[in-house]
Amino acid sequence: MTDQVTFTIDGVEVTVPKGTLIIRAAEQLGIEIPRFCDHPLLEPAGACRQCLVDVPDMGNGRGMPKPAASCTTTAMEGMVVKTQHTSEVAKDAQEGIMEFLLINHPLDCPVCDKGGECPLQNQAMSTGRTETRMEAKDKRKYKKALPISSQVLLDRERCVLCARCTRFSDQIAGDPFIELMERSALEQVGVYEDEPFESYFSGNTVQICPVGALTGTQYRFRSRPFDLVSSPSVCEHCSAGCSQRSDHRRGKVLRRLAGDDPAVNEEWNCDKGRWAMSYIDAADRITKPLVREEDGSLREASWPEALRRAAAGLGKAGDNTSGRVGVLTGGRLTVEDAYAYSKFSRIALATNDIDFRSRPHSTEESEFLAHAVAGVYPSSGAVTYEDLEKAPVVLTAGLEVEEECPIAILRMRKADRQGGQRVHVVAPFATRGTEKLGANLIEALPGEDAELLDGWTRGGYVRDALAEDGAVILLGERLATVEGAFSAAVRLARATGARLAWIPRRAGDRGAVEAGCLPGLLPGGGLASYAADRDQLAEYWG
Repeated sequence: MTDQVTFTIDGVEVTVPKGTLIIRAAEQLGIEIPRFCDHPLLEPAGACRQCLVDVPDMGNGRGMPKPAASCTTTAMEGMVVKTQHTSEVAKDAQEGIMEFLLINHPLDCPVCDKGGECPLQNQAMSTGRTETRMEAKDKRKYKKALPISSQVLLDRERCVLCARCTRFSDQIAGDPFIELMERSALEQVGVYEDEPFESYFSGNTVQICPVGALTGTQYRFRSRPFDLVSSPSVCEHCSAGCSQRSDHRRGKVLRRLAGDDPAVNEEWNCDKGRWAMSYIDAADRITKPLVREEDGSLREASWPEALRRAAAGLGKAGDNTSGRVGVLTGGRLTVEDAYAYSKFSRIALATNDIDFRSRPHSTEESEFLAHAVAGVYPSSGAVTYEDLEKAPVVLTAGLEVEEECPIAILRMRKADRQGGQRVHVVAPFATRGTEKLGANLIEALPGEDAELLDGWTRGGYVRDALAEDGAVILLGERLATVEGAFSAAVRLARATGARLAWIPRRAGDRGAVEAGCLPGLLPGGGLASYAADRDQLAEYWG
């Protein structure tokens, strides 16, 4: 049997994989079908019914007795589908659904944060009636702006019960604290009094809400979308590298939204990436150069004066015995800045004493980064998010995934839902993230990681599990404080064929490794102890 089906939409024949939803096939043809509950990364719900289409032939000569929801109906061989563009039946059905949705919907558009980018506004214009035939004498009203978390507010009378927020919370984030309550005309979104909506991903419910029922406290009533300038950006907090969209006005960032990057964060981001930006305009942020006087006090200075003072101090240190100059870059620089520091330290300061790790670290970690991380890219075996999602088995050590790389746990939850990914966690206790993954906790006191990892190189059920094709080992930076842990992890990976991935906590750590911000590591992954690598870099730098 073929894995493809051919059918027609609005008279256009299309061939799609078996199991494809009608609404997805229509998207391939550029045919717009209105919808509220549908989202490509959520499981179909058929909650809003706005996407109704006419199906006069199901492929067997018989039609569906009433309009069908295109977001839950799969395409079948020979099926004939007519959307609102070619069928009065579909058009009337969609207009009727819109009419029902607007009965209780408030006229908040002038003050609603969704105004100007609201699917309900747009679809009321495109598929709604010019006049309503119904009048609600007692419109459904609620107390406005119900806080369901410290950052998310709920206006229940705006809700169209699409269930996007509840499905995201349950299916994607694994934090099912926001639910649909009551029944029929009284149905509404809410949270349990004894279980507040505490999630690292709650802001995504604001972004995917199609009607402004959920809004963020940070952006509420601050601007209109058409007054904003949008710029693509990358989150600066953890090492996930999430794509974002920064919306700003008059040079001030007012909100950040998750970007659409299927290879990294898909369409999600964590609350830290979305809302932790107040430091940009912090009153105590240093914006002018400061120089230290002889009495230890700091005073403002011009850039030329500050640069002269810095050059004089570095020159004086360089005139003394070797080793008096060191460069600590930290892990939050862009790779371009990290490379500039690496080059400056070696040419201008004539020192290899440069490091990005402003945290507990070890020589063993430096060797691990130089030999197992630097110079390893997706084309040469580095673990990508897609690899992590497809991995049948994942072992984590020295790492709390949800805390240190939140987007990675969303990928792992997705893998668990779709393919039953098995996760083993080496940790002293089970965290919330461990429970959300349904992971197997391998209890280990702090410092015992190396002993466990080394033991599995000789045998055990974990070694057997990691021998499966595509298995992945995730290592966190905490292993730097455990002697022998990184070395044992490398041996375990070689013994089982599993792939290693190092997940640091800061956004610039991985780039700093590649830029050579380590004493024994040169930019591009070369080793400072190898004359050939030094000569090659010297020739490149001239």
